Amino acid sequence: MIDAREVSKMYTRGVYALHSLTLAVGKGEFLFLTGPSGAGKSTLLRLLLRQEAPSGGQLIVGGRSLAKMTPSQVQAYRRTVGFVFQDFKLIPTKTIFENVSFVQRVLGRPVEEQRRNTYQVLKWVGLQHRLNALPEELSGGEQQRVAIARALVNEPHLVLADEPTGNLDPHTADHVFKALMQLVKATQVAMLIATHNMELAGRMDRRVSLVDGQVVEME
Repeated sequence: MIDAREVSKMYTRGVYALHSLTLAVGKGEFLFLTGPSGAGKSTLLRLLLRQEAPSGGQLIVGGRSLAKMTPSQVQAYRRTVGFVFQDFKLIPTKTIFENVSFVQRVLGRPVEEQRRNTYQVLKWVGLQHRLNALPEELSGGEQQRVAIARALVNEPHLVLADEPTGNLDPHTADHVFKALMQLVKATQVAMLIATHNMELAGRMDRRVSLVDGQVVEME
C-alpha cells in the first residue's frame, strides 16, 4: 500500500526533515512510527496525506506516485485516506452520529447509505448506543473512538494517526490501541501511527524509529 523509496523533505537549504527514508507498508498492516519530537514523524504523515510533496525520492501509495498527482487527483486521493487527530477535532454542536456522517454528506452520498455506513462504524468502535450524544457527554477515550469511526466511515485504503492517544490516560490509551488493531484486522486497511508511547509501541509487531529524519531502527 505504501512504498517509500529514498524519500527526503527539505524545508530550508541543507536542513532536512526527512532524509533518504525507505519503508513499505502492506494492506492490512499496522505500523508504528516512533521517535523524539522533530524526528520527522509528522512530516511523513503530511506527505502521505499529500499536504506537501517530497523534495526527493519516490512516495507511492496504492501504486500511484503522490508527487505526480494533479490537484483534482489529490482531492480524490484524500477521500481514500482516513486521518485520526490527537485532539479529536469533533464538532461540539453536532451529535456523534452527525460528526461521523458529516464527510459522507459533504460528498453527496445517499441518505440511507450515510446512515448505514455511520451506524456500522460506530458499532465497530462500540458506540452504537451513543448516537445522539454530544462530544462533551463522552469520555476522552470515547471521543477518540468517534474520531476513529469518522476516519473509517468512507472505507479508506489507508488510515494515518498522529499521536492518537496523546491526550488519554494509559488505561484508555491501551483500550484505543486494541480497538485500532481489531479494526485493521476487520477492514484490512493499512494503518500508520506516529506515537511517543513506547510502552504500547513495543508490544506491536512492526515499528520504525526515526531520528533526525532518518530510519535508525526497523522491527
